[in-house]
Amino acid sequence: MGQLRHLRRGDGEVGLSAARPTPCIILGLDPGLGTTGWGLIAADGNRLSHIANGQIRTDAAHPLPARLLALDAALTDLVLAHKPDSAAVEEVFVNANPQSTLKLGQARGVVLLNAARAGIEVGEYAARLVKKSVVGVGNASKEQVHAMVLRLLPGAKIAGADAADALAVAITHAHLRTSPGHR
Repeated sequence: MGQLRHLRRGDGEVGLSAARPTPCIILGLDPGLGTTGWGLIAADGNRLSHIANGQIRTDAAHPLPARLLALDAALTDLVLAHKPDSAAVEEVFVNANPQSTLKLGQARGVVLLNAARAGIEVGEYAARLVKKSVVGVGNASKEQVHAMVLRLLPGAKIAGADAADALAVAITHAHLRTSPGHR
């Protein structure tokens, strides 16, 4: 729903008019301990535009606590620089290696904590829902997701597969954030 603003007419009367809402800045995140992809878009109604994207990498030679701290510090810098209105995070999927799943969950916890600490609303989306939202099918390949992200955000230069996935999560959030039952 749009914001209301006061308008002063030439006859001195004041009325209310729907103000054009400002674009919503959405930070999409594809968490990972080694690489966390991020993407920023602006959603103005159903129009989307690319702001920035990239990847946060942590050094595998460092102990886990130091890697999680580095991820948190980089996310804090990103949030302070771009001041997103909301964030969207891909949910954890269980893979064959329990250690990889655990590390992914820990990185995801840092991502969620960082957004919560900044007071940013967070939407969480399953990978299948992201693929369905962006490509139209839940079993789309990474290449198909990347191609559709480029089509939906013309002119964007994407920093890698993780950044493309993060932009896809942000696009999903932009499409679904006004839906009934949105989390």
